Amino acid sequence: MMGHGCFITGTDTSVGKTFVAAAIAGALRSGGADVGVMKPVESGCADRDGRLVPADALALKEAAGATDPIDTINPYRFAAPVAPNIAARLEGKEIDLSIIKGLYGELSAAHDIMIVEGAGGLLSPVTDSKSTADLAALLGLPLIVVAPSMLGCINHTLLTLRAAKELGLRVIGVILNHPSPPNSRGAADRSLQYNLREIKRLAEVPVLGEVPYLGEGKTVEAGKYIDLEVF
Repeated sequence: MMGHGCFITGTDTSVGKTFVAAAIAGALRSGGADVGVMKPVESGCADRDGRLVPADALALKEAAGATDPIDTINPYRFAAPVAPNIAARLEGKEIDLSIIKGLYGELSAAHDIMIVEGAGGLLSPVTDSKSTADLAALLGLPLIVVAPSMLGCINHTLLTLRAAKELGLRVIGVILNHPSPPNSRGAADRSLQYNLREIKRLAEVPVLGEVPYLGEGKTVEAGKYIDLEVF
């Protein structure tokens, strides 16, 4: 694999990036790898006793069995559930990508492999001038794209892959995820039986797996649905 790990991005927010990233980290750890994780920026953090709690970063840390300080794993966290640059602006702060790169360097040197999860989709703004794609490029990591299996995911996946290609980013593959129970929206989604096949047919990168809906806290089980040979 190019680089020292991978950068997990998604076709949108709330597609299961953290769930998939934790599944990969946990599976690699079970296989004997020393796994480092990073969630450089997290917004929408809950306030507990005056301190923001980065739930996604903590989930990654637990899955990897990492002992690194949470402030290294997640240097930027914000309360507002909006794009990172907006969340930072609302709190009168700035996100410095050079700080993220420096902390990534420390983590990368301490671990066999790194799993880094971005915020939102590939073009989500991290600062007012830089996107998630820019951050992945800065860290020198190839992408794994997480897409939710639902109506519209074929379009969203292909758009993300095209954007990555045009930006010169290497994509290792796509993971199709089921973030909610089948037909939980109240009507049968007929696309569920076709999404995997069509993405395999149309994407120019491998599909590394399809993770079914497993419920909360099932990241260990999720790992068996993902092709880890790319690592």
